[in-house]
Amino acid sequence: MTTFLELLDEYVRHLGALNFSAWTRKQANNDLRNWAQWLGVTVGVYSPDLLRASHLQRWQGHLSRRRTRKGRPLNPRTINKQVQELRSFLKYLAVQGHIQSRLSDGIEYVKEPKTLPGSVLTHEQVRRLLDVVPTNGAEGYRNRAMLELVYSSGARVSELLGLDLGDVDYAHGLARVKGKGQKERMVPIGRTAMHYLEGYVKGVRPAFPTGDEQALFVTAAGERVKYGVFLKLVHRLTEQARIDVNVTPHTFRRSCTTELLRAGAGMYHVKELLGHESLETLKHYAKLTITDLKETHRKCHPREKEACDQEESILS
Repeated sequence: MTTFLELLDEYVRHLGALNFSAWTRKQANNDLRNWAQWLGVTVGVYSPDLLRASHLQRWQGHLSRRRTRKGRPLNPRTINKQVQELRSFLKYLAVQGHIQSRLSDGIEYVKEPKTLPGSVLTHEQVRRLLDVVPTNGAEGYRNRAMLELVYSSGARVSELLGLDLGDVDYAHGLARVKGKGQKERMVPIGRTAMHYLEGYVKGVRPAFPTGDEQALFVTAAGERVKYGVFLKLVHRLTEQARIDVNVTPHTFRRSCTTELLRAGAGMYHVKELLGHESLETLKHYAKLTITDLKETHRKCHPREKEACDQEESILS
């Protein structure tokens, strides 16, 4: 009988045929491989003919008991991502005739609490972080250009690092990025970000041994900058700037979104900028602007205006 690991290889190739990104395929392969190995070691099931709903329920219980390296339970979104991947894999196996079609119903999504977005920086905090980036060296100037661009455009870091030289329209201040599912969109580049980007492309990048490399952002060795390099950079700068926030690469995208909405940008326009399918993703960002909402309420509500007038008359 064909094993889960053998079928997983077929499934990953199937995802490639459906034009899923390399990152998505890699993530699915890693998570599902861990599931298949757990299944074999824990319950002795290595092939689809032996799989039962009770095994899936045991795996879901296993997820609820798992802990991160810091000893914390898995985030509900992390659990649901793995549930989604497994359900998709099981549905693929059902279509191929390896399991019953309703077996995927044996696992369910967990309830996700409605929370605010993760770490978000104020504009002042972003400026503090950018100010500690040394720009008197080639790599430092490249780093400043990357950070300015990702904060200005609201692009995902994967989209930023995936940019090639031909993806930037310098005349119109635009960049063509590839989002999830290889969907392309154009994002604006602000004047400050464009200043650093042009300086990097004209004066810094040519100093690196790039050869035929078309990546926009490259290392000193002439290779495309990878996510791990960007992650370490963000952590180092956060510490140097003494910012008491758990800053991640995605923080710049969240911060850009928050500042745009706070300044009155329409949700539809922000949705298009970020490449979201619907406005639903942006709803929780509105909670971040409660301070602005209270200020608007204070200035505009008639009873609040009366109270302010009374206070002013007392003080005068």
